[in-house]
Amino acid sequence: MIVGCPKEIKIQEYRVGMLPVVAEMLVKAGHQVLIERGAGLGSGFPDDLYTDAGASLCDTAADVFARADMIVKVKEPQKVEIAMLREGQILFTYLHLAADKPLTEGCLNSKCIGVAYETLTDARGRLPLLTPMSEVAGKMSIQEGAKYLERPFGGRGVLLGGIPGVEPGHVLVLGGGVVGTCAARMAAGLGAKVTLLDISLERLRELDEWMPANVTLRYSDAHTVREYLAWADLVVGAVLIPGAAAPKLIRRDDLKLMRPGSVIVDVAVDQGGCVETTHPTTHNDPVFEVEGVVHYCVANMPGAVARTSTIGLNNATMPWTLRLANEGPMALAKGSKGFADAINVDRGRLTNKPVAEAHGLKFEPLL
Repeated sequence: MIVGCPKEIKIQEYRVGMLPVVAEMLVKAGHQVLIERGAGLGSGFPDDLYTDAGASLCDTAADVFARADMIVKVKEPQKVEIAMLREGQILFTYLHLAADKPLTEGCLNSKCIGVAYETLTDARGRLPLLTPMSEVAGKMSIQEGAKYLERPFGGRGVLLGGIPGVEPGHVLVLGGGVVGTCAARMAAGLGAKVTLLDISLERLRELDEWMPANVTLRYSDAHTVREYLAWADLVVGAVLIPGAAAPKLIRRDDLKLMRPGSVIVDVAVDQGGCVETTHPTTHNDPVFEVEGVVHYCVANMPGAVARTSTIGLNNATMPWTLRLANEGPMALAKGSKGFADAINVDRGRLTNKPVAEAHGLKFEPLL
């Protein structure tokens, strides 16, 4: 199989879909690897590391897309990339289709086989290819939220950790998954007062065993969310329904409960956001204000720490990239329900039910 890795073109996206070591493994397995020149530079991996690993360099993304049987990326294909996809070509990347109907329709029209990192599940129903980026985003949500709480950035002027004689900042985390727990622990480590909400009592009991003492765990319902919005300096939206659009837990009117200069970091923006007023932003222009509340809604947060993120992502995707090349997507899907969950589109068929429901499109079972 010919496996290609183009340079990411989303605004300020510095990650790369394939490490040199992955290219080497593919070549040793008998595959041909194509890398667009400069694809790894943003993460600190120059072209010579890829050629030393046995990969061939292409001058343009168009050449990679035209020649490769499988494309390995990080972010969802942009408009110009969708136009280069072809029937039967495997696309292995984060897709986040539930948040973007035109993207979904573009992938369907291309008749590619879209394999989404974020919906591949393991034997316990976990999301192993989403986890490393969720860990990064969870920690970054506090790092970025703390910055935008500073007065020069439009925030309330609150130091999350406080100082002796001054109360620390208040952090509300919506969701007790990987993003939420990483955010809560990061904020707690800075000395903030943290409240984490989740709808699973089982998960709350589990977190109670090892969360720091300055993290309060509460069951999530509409009244509790509104109660803590009035209390919070920083709110982290960390809600996830695998493959589906994120539920809207905070409505525009709810923002009036928050104090001017409070900050929301909506990590769920990739799936449409859990705040009604969310819309995707970029690292170039990361924030906007609604009802006096600063919103940070960068849709590729881990791209800012590209080296850490690239290595973490590839640690998780590496075995699946190799298996995809060796076995092909349909053979893998027949032997692994978890991998079958990852195939969102298959040659013009929409095979992910939550995505179909999000857009009112026809769902067709994969197998």
